[in-house]
Amino acid sequence: MIYVVSGPSGGGKSTLIRWVLESLPGLRFSVSHTTRQKRESEVEGRDYHFTSEPVFRKMLGRGEFLEWAVVHGKAYGTSVREIRKAAQADLILDIDVQGARQVREKIKRAIFIFVLPPSYQELKRRLERRGLDSPAAIRRRLDRARQEIRSYSRFDYIIVNDDLEEAGRELESVIRCHRLGLEYRKKKIAPILKSFRKKNRAKKP
Repeated sequence: MIYVVSGPSGGGKSTLIRWVLESLPGLRFSVSHTTRQKRESEVEGRDYHFTSEPVFRKMLGRGEFLEWAVVHGKAYGTSVREIRKAAQADLILDIDVQGARQVREKIKRAIFIFVLPPSYQELKRRLERRGLDSPAAIRRRLDRARQEIRSYSRFDYIIVNDDLEEAGRELESVIRCHRLGLEYRKKKIAPILKSFRKKNRAKKP
């Protein structure tokens, strides 16, 4: 199964994804490509595939992206190669609203989760506190957030990230719930069902 987690920048979706990756086995993170600069805390191939704009454009021209978007002047994209990993394990994507819309158009069997901050004021405080952007960049992110939250109704689940632990448990619950679905359980329950179809061959005393 593919889980698409989206929401405004600074809402905490990346932190929540790290939470479930640590708490749930059989879940893999889809590593996106981006043309933005690597931050000090980030690791190539773990957080993103950092690439140049010419390389990104070549990949785009070859049709290698399932979805892509320009966010705050930098390109981001999910490669088709990453999506193929969903055949090996559940895959979780951390993408913006534009990308989520593209994924919905191309992949029907996916779960879409929107992460909301508790308020506009709290989102502003979080963006300022993390110290990654200039005041002008923060204003742009907040303006974009006003637009992005209008898309909430297109998602299957809404998580309000007010308390990190509670929100993490909620995201974990969404995934655990879908792992109980018929399609997911078919292989596991097959021998159980088969045992009920066998005739009782026990000898009579």
